[in-house]
Amino acid sequence: MENFDRITFDAKVMGGKPCIRVMRVTAAMVAGLIAKGYSHEQILEAYPYIEEEDIGQCLGFAA
Repeated sequence: MENFDRITFDAKVMGGKPCIRVMRVTAAMVAGLIAKGYSHEQILEAYPYIEEEDIGQCLGFAA
């Protein structure tokens, strides 16, 4: 099983949904953007505080 050290759960952040490093960006939101056809570059431009590895872990977590 992959280690998802960038995916966090905190009941005080987004109702406990899996988020990227305790930020208000959920793993499901990132996976949804990929599913809609957004590129990694477009996501990183829209959310400059996340990193490429965050996107990879969101996709792995969703799988």
